[in-house]
Amino acid sequence: MGNTWFQFQKFRIEQEKSAMKISTDAILLGALADFDSPKQILDIGSGTGVIALMLAQRFEKARVTGIELDEDASQEAKSNFEKSDFAERLSLSKGAIQDFEAEVQFDMIVSNPPYFPDHLKSRDQKRNQALHTDKLSFDDLIISVDQLLGHNGVFWCILPPRQMEDLSVKLEEIGFFAISEIAVRDNPQKQIHRVVKSFSKAFSPFSRKEHSLKNTNGEYTDFYKSLISGFLLGY
Repeated sequence: MGNTWFQFQKFRIEQEKSAMKISTDAILLGALADFDSPKQILDIGSGTGVIALMLAQRFEKARVTGIELDEDASQEAKSNFEKSDFAERLSLSKGAIQDFEAEVQFDMIVSNPPYFPDHLKSRDQKRNQALHTDKLSFDDLIISVDQLLGHNGVFWCILPPRQMEDLSVKLEEIGFFAISEIAVRDNPQKQIHRVVKSFSKAFSPFSRKEHSLKNTNGEYTDFYKSLISGFLLGY
């Protein structure tokens, strides 16, 4: 049996009970999401809390709130927060984002959301909840982001290309502008498999980049090494 935890340079993620373990998607979003000196950050669908912890490490003056529906994942995220060096700036809300109320608006909101609306489900109900949009549709996600994000704030999300196109259309329909897009492939011979994209209610010139995680020889690219530097052991 493998470890029930994942050790980063400055924190540890306990993930024994959570359906969704540490993933490259989470690390990409945690490393790429950006904002100039955010004071309030919200992580929707926090899972075990890895994205929130990465953002707390990167933005030393920010308060980071995670919200997670699953009971086991929320307990592990809360514990991971409390055991970290950033505990005083982290908080976990257990429940659905549709029911979440905040006294502040957020400078940055991030989400690695479920994206299978019609995919065949497994027998693992917790994994279904994490992967499928039954409990968090794109419409519900967008409504929450619209309500909770400050006018000059930025919403960051990671999705496969087709689902990102769907989300982008819905956001633009209610007045959001696409700000930046980072398209990611595993290596130069592969198709784009993930898109990290940011949106804001305030207009800004759009930028797009493409990157590979690995070279043709299977080694990590300089791009990916720069992202995981300071986070993963050995980098």
